[in-house]
Amino acid sequence: MTDVPARNWNYPTAIKFGVGRIDELADHATAKGFRKPLFVTDRALAALPIARQALDVLDRGGVPHAVFAEVDANPTDANMAAGIAAFHAGGHDSVIAFGGGSALDLGKMIALMARQTIPVWDLEDIGDWWTRADAAAIAPVIAVPTTAGTGSEVGAAGVLTNSASHVKKIIWHPALMPKVTICDPALTVGMPRFVTAGTGMDALAHCLEAYCTPAYHPMASGIALEGMRLVFQNLRAVYDEPGNLTARGHMMAAAAMGAVAFQNGLGAIHALSHPVGALYDTHHGTTNGVVMPMVLDFNRAAIEDRIVRAAAYLGIDGGFAGFRAAIMDLRAAVAIPDTLSAMGVRDADLDRLTDMALEDPTAAANPVPMTKANTRALYDACM
Repeated sequence: MTDVPARNWNYPTAIKFGVGRIDELADHATAKGFRKPLFVTDRALAALPIARQALDVLDRGGVPHAVFAEVDANPTDANMAAGIAAFHAGGHDSVIAFGGGSALDLGKMIALMARQTIPVWDLEDIGDWWTRADAAAIAPVIAVPTTAGTGSEVGAAGVLTNSASHVKKIIWHPALMPKVTICDPALTVGMPRFVTAGTGMDALAHCLEAYCTPAYHPMASGIALEGMRLVFQNLRAVYDEPGNLTARGHMMAAAAMGAVAFQNGLGAIHALSHPVGALYDTHHGTTNGVVMPMVLDFNRAAIEDRIVRAAAYLGIDGGFAGFRAAIMDLRAAVAIPDTLSAMGVRDADLDRLTDMALEDPTAAANPVPMTKANTRALYDACM
């Protein structure tokens, strides 16, 4: 049972939220004109009952489809190329992206690039580069998240790793916003505990960085603040009680809120974690959780006032110090590693990671300007 009601939201896209809403998948695909979607998911998820449940819904609804599951934890251009080949081989016209952030991001990249004539890297989220794409050629997407963290289901971007350089890039186009998103908290119940923890920390990182960025966007700041409250109040519950559908629903909402809010920008948490994930294939949200308190310290001079306000709203005593302690307590409660060293990161790679972090587009929005010297020192602090 759950106390979270089923709702239809229309911001930033059509969101069908509530337990059991996966049963509407075929109806929404048909309504949006999906004649033969490619169902993109990851290898592990493809074999699980929730994927079979979604595919059965499509079968009963008379929606022909095929499954593509060659999705790495940190999707690459090679994964995308294989997906595009499957898209063309099956005569598909649309994409249903089903899974965590990796599957959702790759599904969107396949939809974006299946009919383009330019390299995907020409569409990096820089200035107006998105205008280089043929918008009419982009296949429509329905997103069905099975984790509560990335918020890719309500975003028009995807993160893709260059398999040659091991650099992560953010690819963006407004037409990548899913036509419909189905947020069914019941689909998240079977997540392994470490994925529940990591995706939850990802949602918190999105909200925290969106709230702290110096850019002026009060709407995003308000959404981020309430998203943080939902994470602090519910992540422990879903970690300790996987079947708690009320808490699962709140975490799913928080994930979407973080992604809506970070149109205001991110910062050093993501700038540090993207290179680590690209080189070491670590879980993105877990990596965010590892570096989060060190980045708080790094940015303290620029963000303390707003963190004090956030702590008051969240019911956390002690201002900045109390907020940082709450982060540390939450990390410990959901078994996030203490350091990057514990995740296998080597000192010998820190100079390379520093260069990659400074090139990451999220670095530009950090409240404290990131330089080679202070970014390398920040990595040292995370070790």
